[in-house]
Amino acid sequence: MEDYNKIIESLGVRFIKAKNLVLQQPFTVRNSYDVGNNLILLHKGSIFFGDEEQMVEEGELLFIPGGRSTKVTYGPAGEGKTISNDDLITNKEKFFKSNNDLDLIGDAEESHSFVSFEAKVFDSVNFFASLDLPAFLISGNNKLANLVIKVVEESMQDLPGKERLINIYTENIVVEIVRHILRNRMFVEQLATNSTYFKDPRLIDLFNYIKENLGGDLSNKVLSNVANVSEDYVGQYFKMLTGINPQDYIEYQRMERAVFLLRTTKKSIREIGKEVGYKDTAYFCRRFKMMFGIPAGKMRRRESAMNI
Repeated sequence: MEDYNKIIESLGVRFIKAKNLVLQQPFTVRNSYDVGNNLILLHKGSIFFGDEEQMVEEGELLFIPGGRSTKVTYGPAGEGKTISNDDLITNKEKFFKSNNDLDLIGDAEESHSFVSFEAKVFDSVNFFASLDLPAFLISGNNKLANLVIKVVEESMQDLPGKERLINIYTENIVVEIVRHILRNRMFVEQLATNSTYFKDPRLIDLFNYIKENLGGDLSNKVLSNVANVSEDYVGQYFKMLTGINPQDYIEYQRMERAVFLLRTTKKSIREIGKEVGYKDTAYFCRRFKMMFGIPAGKMRRRESAMNI
């Protein structure tokens, strides 16, 4: 239990967005993907997820970890067309209508609310992505469902203390998800492996160094000096504790930072690529599309597409 408390205490949580959406037409997105974690509360209607098309009942929650591609169907199974994540981002207004009336939350047919957020160990490692969790269902958790509604309600209003309350509720959401995982003994091996983050300070040093030097040289030679291990061993050491090799982790962190810059700045794609460690803009764009399934330019337009 002590290790789990350390995990929770170490998490840096950041709210991204929350909305109440009404389905305009049924569809399936074969590779739903986001950098942020998404918690979806189904009010009325139908949602199915995964290759086996597991059903989400009304009142249940679907958790989709950040960085995880998942098949999701909105509306009755077998109806509507199948689209890509790219298609959804580009044409979101054709599939969803945003409800901005507090009194109508949960009343519309085929409607759901969602909260999107980050949760990072020591503000460096995407916690749920590091566990390599699949999307999963959360049933019978009224507290978590109420927290989602509270975040959505606060995000729809312009009241004093709005940001503070949203942050508090979002942190509560993360704690409740972790508690749900522990209470139901889900992903036991992944959690046990994850606790190794707190048993070797050299690994934390590596996380922090990578975070602060995304635009610089992060070769194994440099990392070996940070961790005070040999260049030949640093890759094996990192993978032994995290389950991934350091260069894959570094690329994910660079791309995650690129997404943040695309969403929050007007810097050119070339500038952003250089800032996150890619001197060759064309190579950066190829790797970006390979990782996220859409071009960097379309990721930039994602925010406006989400704010329907």
